[in-house]
Amino acid sequence: MISNFRLRKTSSLIALACFAAAPAFAQTTEVNDVKPFAPESEFRTWSIGVGAGVINQWNVMGFRRDFRSVESQLGYNFYVKKQITPSFGLKAEYLGGKLNGSSEANADKFSTKLPWSAALSADITLANINWRQEGVIKPYVAIGVGALSYNPTTTIGGVEQELGSTTKAFIPAGLGLKFGVANGINVDLGYQVNLANTATLDGVNTGTKDMFSYVHAGLEFALGDATKPFLASRNPVVDMRKEYQASYDELAAALKAQKEENETLKAQLATDLADDDGDGVANKFDKCPGTAADTKVDGSGCPLPEAKQVVQQITVTEEDRRVVDEAIKNLEFDLSKATIRPSSYPSLDKVAKLLVEKNFSLKLAGHTDNTGSMNLNMRLSKERAEAVKAYLVSKGANPSRIEATGYGPTQPIATNATAEGRQANRRVEFTLY
Repeated sequence: MISNFRLRKTSSLIALACFAAAPAFAQTTEVNDVKPFAPESEFRTWSIGVGAGVINQWNVMGFRRDFRSVESQLGYNFYVKKQITPSFGLKAEYLGGKLNGSSEANADKFSTKLPWSAALSADITLANINWRQEGVIKPYVAIGVGALSYNPTTTIGGVEQELGSTTKAFIPAGLGLKFGVANGINVDLGYQVNLANTATLDGVNTGTKDMFSYVHAGLEFALGDATKPFLASRNPVVDMRKEYQASYDELAAALKAQKEENETLKAQLATDLADDDGDGVANKFDKCPGTAADTKVDGSGCPLPEAKQVVQQITVTEEDRRVVDEAIKNLEFDLSKATIRPSSYPSLDKVAKLLVEKNFSLKLAGHTDNTGSMNLNMRLSKERAEAVKAYLVSKGANPSRIEATGYGPTQPIATNATAEGRQANRRVEFTLY
């Protein structure tokens, strides 16, 4: 049976480990999200563990025992582990306890104290080999080598004999499950079989190496900065998949927002360029909506007084072309708008004077570079040409002799790959005839 002394001793060890790891419980800081395959410095790689359980000579392989009747006793362990990769770590472990057994045929029995053992083991976390997901439940296997101190006492034929303390090598091998219950805290359930390099672990030398088992439950605590993730709980491939999914979702959201914006601009352009009364002036600029069909209107959409037919010879001189060229060079708009800057007015006034005095016809062609969407550029080029027409009409020009058209980025005169080329492509062309 397990003694009260052993229970008190084990409870004290667990309480001590919990006290040492109390900062891990107290931390409420959110864990930083690290990139896949981040350097070791971004993780917590050291941990400690403490456990207690049942220790006896039973084993899952069914190997022969010198004393057939097994008596379970209390065992306890403590370890320090260094995680090398997400799936592989090295563990230095202490194991202590006591082994008892007896013969079923007579009163022979033994009792072996295990004051200490120290082993270095390789610990492999199988869950972090899974490329699909990282689960809360993490199976593991471990195998190592170490030294074991034991002190057997036998009672054979009613004679009790203490054989003294001995230290031998042993091989611990085990498997188990770890359950992640908090950031850097795992519950550890495991089974360990220990093969001793001696036949006298139970005080009787039959020539067969002795072994014993240890079934335990315990806790593992990651050490260090609680804002960093525990390397033993990370799966780089899963992290990479999560990052890819997050990038995909972000891009999909951006594309959806862009599509919605384009649809809004398209609807706005259709509204701005609509001409309900068919007079050639868009609703946006039409100050006299609802004019009758075939009514001649000015640049603001209002009916023109009847004009007498005047037939005259129209001749465009070099001086006339120079006036138009000067207006083109001096024409400026507010950024991304169809508002003419006042600095352009003097040159436009000269063009208006030409149109009034010589009854010229004028074609206005608005152009843009390829920056922005097609819908936006078509609208802007049309609006700028209409703005020039409206200004000239306001200075007395005949609106029926002015044609305003927008071509957007469809007729570049220079490359759009340079700032100079794009500047040249943003223009309004004047054609006198």
